[in-house]
Amino acid sequence: MAILIILNHQPYDGTDVTWNALRLARQLNNDGVEVRLFLMNDSVDLARDGIQPPEGIEDMVAMTKELIANGVPVKVCGTCQNRCGVLKGQPYYEGAQFSTMAECSAWVQSSEKVLTF
Repeated sequence: MAILIILNHQPYDGTDVTWNALRLARQLNNDGVEVRLFLMNDSVDLARDGIQPPEGIEDMVAMTKELIANGVPVKVCGTCQNRCGVLKGQPYYEGAQFSTMAECSAWVQSSEKVLTF
């Protein structure tokens, strides 16, 4: 069973929305569930080096890299790369897959569950 998690929020926006999505992805992966992450809008900063977490907050970029290292595919909206996030126009780090809306659509269609944060 594949679960697709689509993230939209900036990593450190004063809420725990993105952090909780990453925590859920980590737990699902640890439980042996096939997890896929698609980052769009301001969440694309999770796929860029250079975002520093506020004091006492877990590093969400490191969490995303850990998910990739554990086999979770992370696709990132190519259009959003130049339009969204604090680091607009900056490239994505290795392991984060530059993607398209067509690929997001294919993932939605082939996933048993789709969650958005």
